[in-house]
Amino acid sequence: MDVDAFVLAHSPAWNRLEELTKRRRNLTGAEIDELVDLYQRVSTHLSMVRSATTDAVLVGRLSGLIARARAAITGERAPLGSEFLRFWTVSFPVVAYDCRRWWLGSALGFLFVALLVGFWVAGSPEVRAAIGTPAELEQLINHDFASYYSENPAGSFALRVWVNNAWVAAQCIVFAILAGLPIPWVLFQNAANVGVSGGLMFGAGKGDVFLGLLTPHGLLELTAVFLAAAAGMRLGWSVISPGDRPRGQLLAERGRAVMSVAGGLVVVLLISGLIEALVTPSPLPTWARITVGVTAEIAFLAYVFHFGAKASRAGETGDIDDAPDVVPTA
Repeated sequence: MDVDAFVLAHSPAWNRLEELTKRRRNLTGAEIDELVDLYQRVSTHLSMVRSATTDAVLVGRLSGLIARARAAITGERAPLGSEFLRFWTVSFPVVAYDCRRWWLGSALGFLFVALLVGFWVAGSPEVRAAIGTPAELEQLINHDFASYYSENPAGSFALRVWVNNAWVAAQCIVFAILAGLPIPWVLFQNAANVGVSGGLMFGAGKGDVFLGLLTPHGLLELTAVFLAAAAGMRLGWSVISPGDRPRGQLLAERGRAVMSVAGGLVVVLLISGLIEALVTPSPLPTWARITVGVTAEIAFLAYVFHFGAKASRAGETGDIDDAPDVVPTA
């Protein structure tokens, strides 16, 4: 089978079936008949593709299309548990995985700025003097930095941290409507703040305190912020450079997919907030607190790359409009 010729010949039918499936709630009688006919035809196409090629992307696309069309025809609502499971095993991780290059770029840019500012502050008495008086810096370095994590009850502190981090992530996503242009500035501001704090602490010989308090929650927290920035900038880039796809279609698809990121990050940031409130100020030795943070970070990355890569190979995009809201009964 010439796969390219097969795709070219039958793509109109597939696209029409996808269109009817998406409009399943507002079909006329004739369109319902057309939906059933196309479902049968595309099912045959899927069988032919499976027997003639190992193209996993094409098989995944047709399999997903058939599943959604069958669900639209049979019309029974999917259980809430099934929708919940799909979100955490497909919708959220596949968008995070597809954003991985933007995600890595955000992390490297943030790290570069934080290190640059940190070395500048640590190595320049003039810069430190401009930041505050000796008494103010002594108070910050020897008292305020550490007490920040323990001066409030853990519950209220976790809530405050979660709200603050969620706001930073939300900014990154909301700024996507401005082609993502303000997002680098948001990252720069946060990187500069981390760099200033790190520079002051390292400059005073308190680098171990800085890393011991920041690392447990900071790894997962910053990773979530980088992911939000990546999703927002990737969406904004769709406006600037849509490639060979219609700009409006790509923007709508990625815009809906970003909603999956927003929903997933609510939980990720909640977890990092709990770590910051319960683990960071705890009496555990520094190595144990850092181990908790590193373990949480590795677990999150492993989760994203396992489920995200699997869903991506199956042709999933994380577009919530493509998620089936019904399941077949036959």
